[in-house]
Amino acid sequence: MVSIDVNVVRIFLAISMLSIASYTDIKKREIDDRIWMIFGGLSVVLLFFTSDISHYLITIGISLIMAPIALLVWRIGFFGGADAFALIVLASLAPAATFSNSQINPFTTLIDTVLLSVIPVFVNVIRNIISLLRHENIFQGFENESQKNKIIAMFVGHRSKNPRFSFSIEKRDGNSRKLDFTLKNADSTEFCSSSDTWVTPGVPYMIYIFGGFIVQLVYGDMIFNLIGMH
Repeated sequence: MVSIDVNVVRIFLAISMLSIASYTDIKKREIDDRIWMIFGGLSVVLLFFTSDISHYLITIGISLIMAPIALLVWRIGFFGGADAFALIVLASLAPAATFSNSQINPFTTLIDTVLLSVIPVFVNVIRNIISLLRHENIFQGFENESQKNKIIAMFVGHRSKNPRFSFSIEKRDGNSRKLDFTLKNADSTEFCSSSDTWVTPGVPYMIYIFGGFIVQLVYGDMIFNLIGMH
């Protein structure tokens, strides 16, 4: 009779959940809440196939320490409610999951996710530098804007002729155009539909969560590894 490791099943289900959520987030920019209900329910069912339920409940409890942080970050508006629910269900479905020998903690997936979400900053900088090297006037109409804000804009966004799934980072000040770096709520802010506008990419955060979990599985905690804590 073939023996199946419950932890492997948990990881498989976690990857399946994040794959489905990421796909629907990319296609529709919204995620059905039933995904969290289904996989959250499966995490409960799997408890009955665990050899030491009491010990595993403690592991899940420790992993769920990050839940209030995820909910707080959601309410502030840094990411959407679906992203918070994904992290919470992930903590109960595959707590402390990793194939590496690296030390991990309840915040590892979230930390790895945040670090991966910095990637667009480098993409923006490279994109804007290429535009400048092509002698494109990416700040046309922003002659009264400060040099400091222009530099910040090059890191957080780019000028798009036909933005799609992006948030505007500019506003009108009389007849002038000004850069606006006000925090945009991920759940309520409308995507920009104006042409020739400075925008920040609205990359689905679920992709970063998926990536953060994969990094945790194969590498562990990026911060701990960088500073040499194993």
